[in-house]
Amino acid sequence: MHSNVLHLFLSCPSGVEPWLEEEVRVLLPKAHIEALRGGVAVKGDAEAVMRLNLESRLAQRVLVELVQGPYRHEDDLYALARQVDWTKWLTADHTLRVDTTAQRSPLRSLNFATLRIKDAICDQLRETCGARPSVDTRAPDLPVVLHLGPEFAALYVDTSGEPLFKRGWREDKGDAPLKETLAAAMLAAAGWKGDTALVDPCCGSGTIAIEAAQIACGMAAGLQRRFAFERQLPFQPLRADWARMKQEAKAREHAPAVPIFSSDVAFRMVDFARRNAERAGVAQYIQFNGGDALERPAPTLPEGMRGTLMLNPPYGERIEVRGKAAAVRAASGSEQRDADDDFFPRLAAHWKHAYTEQPWTAWLLCPDMKLPSKMRLKESRRIPMWNGPIECRMFRFDLVRGSAR
Repeated sequence: MHSNVLHLFLSCPSGVEPWLEEEVRVLLPKAHIEALRGGVAVKGDAEAVMRLNLESRLAQRVLVELVQGPYRHEDDLYALARQVDWTKWLTADHTLRVDTTAQRSPLRSLNFATLRIKDAICDQLRETCGARPSVDTRAPDLPVVLHLGPEFAALYVDTSGEPLFKRGWREDKGDAPLKETLAAAMLAAAGWKGDTALVDPCCGSGTIAIEAAQIACGMAAGLQRRFAFERQLPFQPLRADWARMKQEAKAREHAPAVPIFSSDVAFRMVDFARRNAERAGVAQYIQFNGGDALERPAPTLPEGMRGTLMLNPPYGERIEVRGKAAAVRAASGSEQRDADDDFFPRLAAHWKHAYTEQPWTAWLLCPDMKLPSKMRLKESRRIPMWNGPIECRMFRFDLVRGSAR
């Protein structure tokens, strides 16, 4: 298994594929890598599986493709699953779960398709071992994924278990927490590698600042959590390699070269962010403050250091705007008006006043395609990105004196 070539698929949200491909090339410089829709295909070995789970900040899961083939009926899926030697992956003492995803599949019932895959695995183990594995829907040892296209089906083993955005440090959440993988994608899209000061003035439960601090410290994303592969048979001979890989990741951690600032109008959220940062091992590297994004002054940076503002502000579909913009709206009796109408022009005015002494770049994730005209700023880039089901753009604004249009 160690040297066997595995066909891997790392899934990611739509739009993140180019940065995931870049990340994987850094982690596995010799591997054959190809960006596809919704993820990246990689040829690698068992060690590559372990490294990708441990280190990737952008992937949602690391899947191993076992078999693929044409199908028209549920019985074809049963036959397809019987082509796999499941005894290489699990014993009757292991637990199992099958999940099915489909795109334009002709089958009427995905539940029945799922059941046929489970039957094939259990039947094979009963015949070879005299007993069958049991199903665990919550935390199975072997999560199996069936993907159905219009004509072809593919079977994968999920080596991650819980999705990779669950880093193991988030316990305190706000109203609409940003996924850790999306925060990492924002940082990757901005080209932020721990080389400029970072400010998140709408930090919520701290995700952007915590991801940034871990990147700046050279920390591995998955060092604080467990993975499904740790219980899967092909990886058992590699336990010593896995322990060494984690030790090496821990040993390379270092203090960041730049300051990171995180604030929120809700003091409760600042408290959540601080506790999350403590669990993530980076609290000492982030300066937390309460305070309205429309009023917080720019931090003083060392001579010659550039600054990056990175924010995923509250927007209508997620949560209500609070603080000064909300107070202004209430005073004018314009509750019905879009909260963004007050918040974003005021934010731009504040930036023009407070963030032009030194070179600052602002990156803002928002579903409003007309945001730059609302802010009366000209964006220098707009990058499509999805926040769950919400289609957004990540806008870049270069803040220089007189940057008002």
